[in-house]
Amino acid sequence: MFQGQARQALDLWQRAVPGFEIVSVEEYAEGEMAGQIESAMVRIGGTVWQLYDSPPMHDFTFTPSTSIFVDCDDEAQLRAMAEALGDGGAVMMPLDDYGFSRLFTWIADRFGVSWQLNLPGTEHA
Repeated sequence: MFQGQARQALDLWQRAVPGFEIVSVEEYAEGEMAGQIESAMVRIGGTVWQLYDSPPMHDFTFTPSTSIFVDCDDEAQLRAMAEALGDGGAVMMPLDDYGFSRLFTWIADRFGVSWQLNLPGTEHA
């Protein structure tokens, strides 16, 4: 639930996340919300997410208690996604070897959406 930044988030995610797909987008047609996103469905990997711009303003935002976990194809993809999604955001766990994965990072994009990026198949024995 965004507060007027849903379209900018879609633009960032479309550039940063390989295979990202916008399934549908509906905009508010009238009033002060005209042109903002009333409802959008996106596919990230095999998961479908719904997002929208909230008509009422609210005092809360996204938290890391919900995050989008992405298994990347290779190190280059992981690093590129981390750089693009992390630009203007926050790093909760920097890109590193954490034992459960040789290469992992947990970041929030500039909109506060939390992303865990992992390179699968690199877990230590």
